[in-house]
Amino acid sequence: MKFMKLGSRPDTFYTTEAVRSVSSEVSSDLIIQVKGSRYLLHKFPLLSKCLRLQRLCSEYQESSNHHIIQLHDFPSSVEAFELCAKFCYGITITLSAYNIVASRCAAEYLQMTEDVEKGNLIYKLEVFFNSCILHGWRDSIATLQSTKAFPLWSEELGITSRCIEAIATKVLTNPSKVSLSHSYSRRGRDDIVSCNGSESLRHNGRPAGRGWWAEDIAELGIDLYWRTMIAIKSGGKIPSSLIGDALKIYAARWLPKISKNECDHRQAASDSDSDSANDLTSKHRLILESIVSLVPVEKGAASTSFLLKLLKAANILNASSSSKMELARRVGLQLDDATVNDLLIPSASCESDTRYDVDIVMTILEHFLQQGQSPPTSPPRSKLGFERRRSRSAENIDFEFQESRRSSSASHSSKLKVAKIIDVYLQEIARDVNLSLSKFIAIAEAIPEFARLDHDDLYRAIDIYLKAHPDLNKSERKRLCRILDCKKLSMEVCMHAAQNELLPLRVVVQVLFFEQAKAAMAGGKVTELPSNIRALLATHNIDPSRPPPSISNASIVPAEDQWSVSGLKSPKSKSSTLRMKLDEDDDLDDNDMHPDGIGRNSKFKSLCSLPAKPKRMFSKLWSINRTSSEKN
Repeated sequence: MKFMKLGSRPDTFYTTEAVRSVSSEVSSDLIIQVKGSRYLLHKFPLLSKCLRLQRLCSEYQESSNHHIIQLHDFPSSVEAFELCAKFCYGITITLSAYNIVASRCAAEYLQMTEDVEKGNLIYKLEVFFNSCILHGWRDSIATLQSTKAFPLWSEELGITSRCIEAIATKVLTNPSKVSLSHSYSRRGRDDIVSCNGSESLRHNGRPAGRGWWAEDIAELGIDLYWRTMIAIKSGGKIPSSLIGDALKIYAARWLPKISKNECDHRQAASDSDSDSANDLTSKHRLILESIVSLVPVEKGAASTSFLLKLLKAANILNASSSSKMELARRVGLQLDDATVNDLLIPSASCESDTRYDVDIVMTILEHFLQQGQSPPTSPPRSKLGFERRRSRSAENIDFEFQESRRSSSASHSSKLKVAKIIDVYLQEIARDVNLSLSKFIAIAEAIPEFARLDHDDLYRAIDIYLKAHPDLNKSERKRLCRILDCKKLSMEVCMHAAQNELLPLRVVVQVLFFEQAKAAMAGGKVTELPSNIRALLATHNIDPSRPPPSISNASIVPAEDQWSVSGLKSPKSKSSTLRMKLDEDDDLDDNDMHPDGIGRNSKFKSLCSLPAKPKRMFSKLWSINRTSSEKN
């Protein structure tokens, strides 16, 4: 930290009965009242350097051999006034980054300019500020922080803007060229050097990397931080990823931690001290919205996890809709990097029925799907034409086409990843008893059909929702299960579905049929399926000659939602389960037909060509298996 000393006389100021005086053989003749303090001083040393005091003395009348001057509008601190008074007496004063702003404002108010006396205080302060303070990294930050106490005067004198410019310039400079002691925010015992000396270079065991500045400027208030970051971004030399990391550090420093019981904590704070809680919330809201405005526009500049944490805080702090929508848009651009826990965003209001904000997740998902990431089937015509006009070789064209396909296939794989994330997310929100059926279905149906390679996780989410909502009527259960594709279920899930009493009969029929048809061919028990079954499987793009793929279950299901498959290893148990289902509900839901007679579920159209009763269909299927086994 750099400093400058002025004057050579020892300090002779003292206090008597709440009055500050200076030891002198000459009796005092000037009384100055400033900020509730009273000073008993002398006219000659002060008036010779302070033009304002000269004018005030000429206006005020003498009272018992003393001029009394009241400085009601003094902009700085009492300590700064005393520092100026000591300078007038030639007493030694020490200037540093911590008191230069207050001293500069006081000197400006007292008009200690060169017009009054050469080498006056304002001149010396400006020389020290420009030649020493602005050249030091930590000095610039400390000085900028001190401007918070005198914002108007600091702006008028250009102190704030010059400090911000100096800090931004150092950030944009190669770290090896910056005179930097260890981190300002982690400073301990520093080497104190004079303005004429050289500041020692210590990294405190921490090398100056590309983001060495982020923690240091995170100590600034949000208004000064915002202006500093704007200056840094406008330089155009700092990668957007470093800007994002710096914003993450600042958010961790100033924003409150969002907990699961944040509504309870906020309500308790509101009850105890409503005004204080509202002021703190407003401050945090301002910080949040300022951070959102600073996030770079480039995709990936800020991590998805960080953006979603900001979105959680935006809900809790009741931030503006524009900030929420901007965060949702940015998350949507990189949703494939999210985790399920990140997407569990608390509801915007503590009075909300649902625990999590499902609507904002739906908005995020819509932004993700609007990116147009479908894999191209052919190279762009305009590009091919352009290449032909340039007479480039066919090999180069083919290479560029392959590169285009590879980049688009990455976006295609991101949709597959997002589908997995959303299905596990559905399992989490399905436990909410207040989650409406329409919202659950809307999120499930938003995922493109090709993105779900299997429906195991989706089935688990449906099963959890049915358990958490036992009051669903028959029609609602059918509506929920229509989003399920039975032919994309694994063997384990099929066995669970076969004995799931919560599923509609129609779903159980489809599950058992597709599972039995695939298992029969895969086990080699039937050499040839009947033509009507082959035709049905063909309509659903199932090759009965290939064994069903083994699907790994990546999600972790709580113990109460785990499945027991004991007793379901043989076709006999499936048959008995089906018979119980058919005994409970023998009709195939005539009410599920549209007025024109066409079934709502396209998967069931093919079943209409089979025998009318499911009992007959499955008895025929079992008989085929028994005949085949007898021949063997």
